[in-house]
Amino acid sequence: MTTIDTPASRLAARALTLAYDERVVVESLDVDIPDGKVTVVVGPNGCGKSTLLRALGRLLKPRGGSVLLDGRELAKLPTKQIARTVGLLPQSPTAPEAITVGDLVGRGRQPHQSWWQQWSEADEAAVTTAMAHTDITELAERPVDELSGGQRQRVWIAMALAQETDLLLLDEPTTYLDISHQVEVLDLIRQLAVPGERRPHGRTVVAVLHDLNQAARYADHLVAMKSGRIVAEGPPGKVVTPELMREVFGLDAVIVDDPVTGGPLVVPGRPWHAQ
Repeated sequence: MTTIDTPASRLAARALTLAYDERVVVESLDVDIPDGKVTVVVGPNGCGKSTLLRALGRLLKPRGGSVLLDGRELAKLPTKQIARTVGLLPQSPTAPEAITVGDLVGRGRQPHQSWWQQWSEADEAAVTTAMAHTDITELAERPVDELSGGQRQRVWIAMALAQETDLLLLDEPTTYLDISHQVEVLDLIRQLAVPGERRPHGRTVVAVLHDLNQAARYADHLVAMKSGRIVAEGPPGKVVTPELMREVFGLDAVIVDDPVTGGPLVVPGRPWHAQ
């Protein structure tokens, strides 16, 4: 197994170039995902943030460069080993027809099973806990295709949680959710990174979010992208500035202190144009 270099974290990318057919979306990108933290990737539509997440989860093969997991190329690792370490919730996943909520969440346990050991007490406990955390226990026997968009989204998040990976990648996890469930899901994501008995250093979470204020409130580490490159990264208090809003989003904005968290809060102004 080839070691490219010694990254500063378990999940990293080096000189990463990503493309769809002939269209290059991300080019020569380097990033280290901080261990045991919540990293949120933000940027305008089409900037490459979801494409980057797909590559970190091995759903997209790099055109150039590498994604590294524990210093080894992700593309060369066995699929089951990756599935036990990295969980991924993509945009708009599709459930098998007529599958129930409980059965779909249970599929998150497949990486932990083998031909000689199928369903176990550990699997049952993981599924029960994941469904309780996402408030879908009472939906266990319902077909997924009968649920509302918000309910389905919580089911998919529960499946990702049931996988019990050390790294969790979430592409727009609050899609279709009303504001109260958005807050519940983001609170849960925050809790995942809290150190515990099983994970003394906490779980590493990477999420793509559209709402910059939610990103600033819940992230330990913020990555701002534009046109396939990283413009700024670091703690939200250092990244979210009027200058960044102009450069990345083309928007005049005032940054004030969030009255609840004390972090940065973006108050939009008018579209910004260079004089």
